[in-house]
Amino acid sequence: MEFSIIEGLRAVKLDLVSTLAFAALFLFLGYALLKLTGFLRRANIPAAVIGGLLFASVALLLRNGNVLAVTLDTSLRTPLQTIFFTTIGLSATFALLRAGGWRMGFFWLLASLAAVVQNVTGVLVASAVGAPLALGVICGALTLSGGPATGLAFKDSFEALGIAGAGEAIIASATFGILAASLVGNPLATFLIRRFHLAAPRSETAKDESKPHQAAEDESDKNKAEQTSAPALTARALLHNLLLILAVMGAGAILSSQLTNLRVTLPGYIGAMVVAAVVRNVDDARGWFKIDARAVEVIGVIALSVFLMIALMDLKLWQLAGLAVPMLVILLVQVVVMLLYATFVTFILMGRNYEAAVTASGHVGFGLGITPNAVANMEALAERFRPAPRSFLVVPVVGAFFIDFSNALVITFFINLLS
Repeated sequence: MEFSIIEGLRAVKLDLVSTLAFAALFLFLGYALLKLTGFLRRANIPAAVIGGLLFASVALLLRNGNVLAVTLDTSLRTPLQTIFFTTIGLSATFALLRAGGWRMGFFWLLASLAAVVQNVTGVLVASAVGAPLALGVICGALTLSGGPATGLAFKDSFEALGIAGAGEAIIASATFGILAASLVGNPLATFLIRRFHLAAPRSETAKDESKPHQAAEDESDKNKAEQTSAPALTARALLHNLLLILAVMGAGAILSSQLTNLRVTLPGYIGAMVVAAVVRNVDDARGWFKIDARAVEVIGVIALSVFLMIALMDLKLWQLAGLAVPMLVILLVQVVVMLLYATFVTFILMGRNYEAAVTASGHVGFGLGITPNAVANMEALAERFRPAPRSFLVVPVVGAFFIDFSNALVITFFINLLS
């Protein structure tokens, strides 16, 4: 840790080990609060979200009290994010791709239309409050469906449209979106699941299955026998799959660099995700790589949890305090519109079933924040209720890959329109 004085305020810069230590501590606190607080548990807020926002809130209080400014070492964010998306690619089997084929294209269309709706909403609200119309796009698909990276890529274009300090507005809007996505996606999905009786919590399911009738006992004995016969997940299997993931990440980095040379701009983890999907399906056909799906899942959950913890711990909540009133109004309206869209468009058109509710939560996750928000939301739902394999295939691929293409076109269209 390094201590210094910045603008008269004592500041501490946490090194990587200290950052991970605080991430672990506050993740434990997140799980404890989730267990002790009925509202958080019923709303299925991910523990990493609770812990990360708790740390960010403590950092905000220390800063506003002129006590201490805290800076983190976030160098692990990019590799953790790439590990997570690599595990998503390693789960993309042809069987799942066939099952979710039309759903993926259809959901991409819905997500693209949502980006248009966000920009139209932003422009209309900006006009109503007397703000520059371009600010409506910044507080629309640019930073919500797009995220901070997409937003900053268009910074110069919005400064040319007359938005002074567009970079600061983009970061503040994206920060607000990430915060909102973590808090509102799962309460919406939980409401839909309970309202339409789509699934029961695992505890209730276990209670029902414990009723004394012979058929249930026989089925339980059969499941136990199957679990017992499955080989245990060993340290060797975890290491083997971790090394495979790292090798895939290396190959993916080469692919991404080649795409960059061709002037194709994509997120850095896309190459690893594509290579991982190829490796998984070759392994299914030939058995060359000996992929253990359970080990891949464990590694993915760990990477996602630590990534999300660091990302949310690093939220500079004081930037939100400086939001101008027009921006705050636009963003609050955007949250309401996204929830309505996810309910009455995404949920209904994706089938009005449990998978559709999980997909709606994921859509809110990356429609307001970033793709890891979406997956964290869905992970919490799967842990509380039951798995949703199609959603876990469709949402990350659309949120991390396809939406970047269509959203760039949507943003460019509105920039040209406002010009």
